[in-house]
Amino acid sequence: MKKLFLLFVLALSQVALFAQTKWTVDNVHSSIKFTVSHLVISEVEGTFKTYSGTVMASKPDFTDAAIDFTVEVKSISTDNEMRDTHLKSADFFDAEKYPQMTFKSTSFKKLTANKYLLTGNLTIHGITKSVKFDVTYGGTANDGYGNTKAGFKATTKINRFDYGLQWNKLTEAGGATVGKIVTINIKLELAKAK
Repeated sequence: MKKLFLLFVLALSQVALFAQTKWTVDNVHSSIKFTVSHLVISEVEGTFKTYSGTVMASKPDFTDAAIDFTVEVKSISTDNEMRDTHLKSADFFDAEKYPQMTFKSTSFKKLTANKYLLTGNLTIHGITKSVKFDVTYGGTANDGYGNTKAGFKATTKINRFDYGLQWNKLTEAGGATVGKIVTINIKLELAKAK
């Protein structure tokens, strides 16, 4: 009887394993943007151009999703070459020493029909902190080529000082040149593996 039970548990685990669906980021229809205050009076926006990610889920509503994401720091762009070079330097990201930012989910909780709370570990500049993203699930659809796609929007705010990105200068009025709080906005279109 014990052997039969073990075989049953093993069979269930195999079914669960094969039921996992892999989704990958469709970079052409996705974006990673950030905003930070400048001189306290305005904001500067930027993007990261190179990134990759996978989502593993067996449930159609993604509530069991496991998310892994990697961003190449050198792909940062604020439409200003001098500023981008400064951001890649040791004053900020130190892209030579820390070429990637990573995110690994720890939970993906459904709050309402299409609203989720994503929690995970974000690593920037060699420092890992737990962060929470507010996520909106846009739904799933098939494109004109027979591919299944899923759409998500995610947003969070982080304190860059928590990740050792502490460069700053005070303005004449005593405010900071660059704000501490960075708003991250991510739009993802995922493609289901065939």
